[in-house]
Amino acid sequence: MTTATIEKKEFPMLIGDEWVRSGAPRTVQLPYDGTPVGEVYDADAATAERALAAAESGAVAMARLTQYERAELLERMRNLLARDAAEFAQLVCCETGKPIREARLEVERSQQTLLASADAARRLRGEVVPMEAAPIGKGRWAMTVREPIGVIVAITPFNFPLNLALHKVGPALAAGNSVIHKPATSTPLSGLRLAHLIQEAGAPAGAYNVLTGSGGKLGPLLITDPRVAMITFTGSVPVGEEIRAQTGLRRVTLELGSNSSVILEPDCDLDMLIPRCVVGSFSHSGQVCISVQNIHVHESIEKTFTERFVAATRKLKIGHPFEDTTEISSLITLGEAKRVEEWIDHARSGGAKVLTGGKRKNSTLEPTILTNVAPDMELCCREAFGPVVAVHTYKNLPEAIKAINASDYGLQAGICTRDIAKAFDTARQLHVGGVMINDVPAYRADHMPYGGVKKSGIGREGPQFVIEEMTELKLVCWR
Repeated sequence: MTTATIEKKEFPMLIGDEWVRSGAPRTVQLPYDGTPVGEVYDADAATAERALAAAESGAVAMARLTQYERAELLERMRNLLARDAAEFAQLVCCETGKPIREARLEVERSQQTLLASADAARRLRGEVVPMEAAPIGKGRWAMTVREPIGVIVAITPFNFPLNLALHKVGPALAAGNSVIHKPATSTPLSGLRLAHLIQEAGAPAGAYNVLTGSGGKLGPLLITDPRVAMITFTGSVPVGEEIRAQTGLRRVTLELGSNSSVILEPDCDLDMLIPRCVVGSFSHSGQVCISVQNIHVHESIEKTFTERFVAATRKLKIGHPFEDTTEISSLITLGEAKRVEEWIDHARSGGAKVLTGGKRKNSTLEPTILTNVAPDMELCCREAFGPVVAVHTYKNLPEAIKAINASDYGLQAGICTRDIAKAFDTARQLHVGGVMINDVPAYRADHMPYGGVKKSGIGREGPQFVIEEMTELKLVCWR
């Protein structure tokens, strides 16, 4: 695949059953070199109002569907996505700049997310309440049912524009709700193409509405509207805190990132873990919420691990994202690449040593490994969201656990050891949302519960788990 295959297309918004163009068109560019890859339209206040009205109507239509019908809708969506996988992969590659091999993997995972959502629709259930467990309940029988909550606003990030959107859209539809989707400003193409797919799958008008444009302008219009029952957001901590402050009693789920760590004990399997650390640290140039940012290595294996880790990292191929052999491409913007470069320089000036990488060309930054990075440096304590990882040496396991728990974040972490008792004891001590034993924290299966503690967010994703947040529990009791 080469740049000659890019066809700049127009992508209008879907509101209800209408394709909408509002305001001046805007060009979406390939982050790697600025090549135009699509033309979109930024919504204004009037367009947002139309979407809210359409979603309100769509919520009524979705609530009428049975669980079976919602599951069938989601399975048709999955089949259409499988049919059009190559087109979606190219769109994801074009808008994010991630290597095409990673874009294809995202589309494959998106299909699994839809299947898990269909399964969640079929499994959605209440339970019998044993009323006669109390004297006052004698002669009464009760059960609970789960009902849709209505309109859900889904605000999604740039790094996985298709799969992270479907982690919100899929369960929302499975629960019988409607969705207003606001993709990241820089990566709207796959969400707009998704609108065609959902429409073709036979979703009711207004079930899925997609608005493109500035989150700073559209967000306040959507999250403060009383017709919205829930906001699900993936993005930065400051924006998440602002959303939380404005939503009042409405439902909110927030996935706000991390600076994930993995612990390597002396008895860990380095042959297995070094490739996993390379993938976990540098996939999509580190622009992954659970990307490995800190590696805590026991002092007895630090030299061996570091030498092999650096050697494996230097083999990664940097290049154009459309090339099948490319493993590292650009960050999402030149500004983000410069920011990460500045953090590396700041760490170096503070005594850190760069073992490999650190050089930038336009928006592409070499995979970078550092040692001797102080705990208060940005590269340790903040979310880097770039191809950079710090290697730390520790003397005993409690020391490593303490360093990880000192973070403001707590999304996922890893503990690698052949001692199963030690592994599970460490898992209990780590204050994070998920612990990967004998793997890096960058591992995620799309049906598992996923979310964090502290500044990493509120709530859990994973269709089976978030669907409970997207429904109301109703008690039915009679005598």
